[in-house]
Amino acid sequence: MNQFIPRRNFLKQSATLLTAASLFPGSLLGQKANKKVRIGFIGVGLRGRNHVSNTLLFPEVAITAICDIDPAAIAATQKMLRDAGRKEAAVYGKTDLDFENMVKREDLDGVVIATPWEWHVPMALAAMNAGKYAGLEVSATVKTEESWALVDTYEKTGSHCMLLENVCYRRDVMAVMNMVRQGMFGEITHLQCGYQHDLRHVKFNNGKQAYGGGVEFGEKGFSEAKWRTQHSIDRNGDLYPTHGLGPVAEMININRGNQFLYLTSMASKGVGLHQYIVDNGGENHPNAKVKFKLGDVVQTMIKCANGETILITHDTNSPRPYSLGFRVQGSRGIWMDDGDQIYLEKVSKTNDQWEPDAAYMKKHDHPLWQKFEKIAEGAGHGGMDYFVIRDFIESVKNRTTPPIDVYDAAAWSVISPLSEESIAKGSAPIPIPDFTRGKWKTNKPIFALL
Repeated sequence: MNQFIPRRNFLKQSATLLTAASLFPGSLLGQKANKKVRIGFIGVGLRGRNHVSNTLLFPEVAITAICDIDPAAIAATQKMLRDAGRKEAAVYGKTDLDFENMVKREDLDGVVIATPWEWHVPMALAAMNAGKYAGLEVSATVKTEESWALVDTYEKTGSHCMLLENVCYRRDVMAVMNMVRQGMFGEITHLQCGYQHDLRHVKFNNGKQAYGGGVEFGEKGFSEAKWRTQHSIDRNGDLYPTHGLGPVAEMININRGNQFLYLTSMASKGVGLHQYIVDNGGENHPNAKVKFKLGDVVQTMIKCANGETILITHDTNSPRPYSLGFRVQGSRGIWMDDGDQIYLEKVSKTNDQWEPDAAYMKKHDHPLWQKFEKIAEGAGHGGMDYFVIRDFIESVKNRTTPPIDVYDAAAWSVISPLSEESIAKGSAPIPIPDFTRGKWKTNKPIFALL
C-alpha cells in the first residue's frame, strides 16, 4: 500500500515497534529464532521504512541491503537500524537500475519492494530471477502483460512473489471471512468493495506544505506526489483495486475453486483534482491547465465462475471520509463496512433491521489476531502491516508458498488495466485472464489457515 504516512505518525509507530521488539521474545512472535532470514529492501521511503520498522520486530531477520535513489531515505533507514542495535545495511541506489546489483547478493533470501508502481514488476522479476523471494507492494502491476510476466517468471524459476496486500489482514475483515467460511451468510451472491479515500493532499504537495494545501506534483512534489499524480493524468480506470478486491477474493476462493471471468467498468467525469488546484493554488496556477484523464468515481463490476458478482469503486479525487465500502451479501445475511452493521436471518434479534457488528467481530475474531494482538497493535494501519510482513518472513524462512501468491498478485492487479480497456471501449465486457491456466479448479485455499 503506497499510502502517505505523516512523519510524526511514522516515527511514533517506529518507536512503539522497536520497544515491542525488546519486550516480546521470538517464541511469542511465532518465530523459530534459530533460523536466520536475510531481507533486503528496494524503496525505503515512507512506506518502505514502515516495512523496515515491522521487520525489526523479528530478531532472526537480518536486514542486509537497502536500495533507494534518495540519500535522505537511505540515511533515515540506517538510523533506524542503528537505533535498533542492528548493523547498517549495504547501500545501493547510485542509479535507477542499481537494484539489479543488489538482488545478486548471496546474503539475501527475500526482497521487499515498495517503490512507484511502474517499477514494481522490473524489480520483482530481477529478484525472482536471482532466486530471491519478492514481497511486492500493491498494486503489483500496471499492464496486463506485467501480470503474465510475474506468473511466467515464477513458473520458470520457482521463485515466489507475495503481494503485500495488508487489508486482507484487517481485523474485522478476517472475522467476516471466518463467518463466511463457517457458512453464516449462507451462499455468497454479491460483494462490494473499493478504495474510497481522499488523496488530493497526497497527489498535490510540496516540501513546505507536506500535509495539505500544496498543488505541486512531479519533480516539485513531495513523497508520492512525485509519481502518483501522473497516473491520474494518463489513465482512466481503477488505478488501485487490490485493497478492496483482495479480501473479498479470499472470501470466495478466487484462484482456488473460483475464478474471475470478465469485467465491465464505467467512469464519471473528472473534476476533483482541477478543483483542488484552483481552490489551493488559484485559477492562474500552471497546474490549473493540466488535463486529468481519470474520472472521479470509477466503478467496475466483475462476474465470477461460481456466479458471484463483485462491485469495486475507486474514488480518490473527491472530498469524502475514508471507506473501503465492503459489503458481503449471502443467501442468509449481509455485512456492511460503512456503518459497521450486520443482519443475519433467524439470528439477528429483530427481523429486517440492522444491528451493530461489534459482538460478531469479537466472537468470530480470527485466531491470528487473538494470538498476535499485543505485538501487532503498534504496527501501521491498525496492526495489518505486522501480519503481512510476518507472513512474508515466514514464507521466506520456511521456503513455502506465500498465502497471497503470484497468481493472486496477477489476478487482483490486472483489474486496473482491464478497467481502463473497458472504459475506453464504452464499458464493454473484457475477459479476465486465467493466470492459473486452469489450476483454479483444483487448487485449495491457503490464506489465513492455521
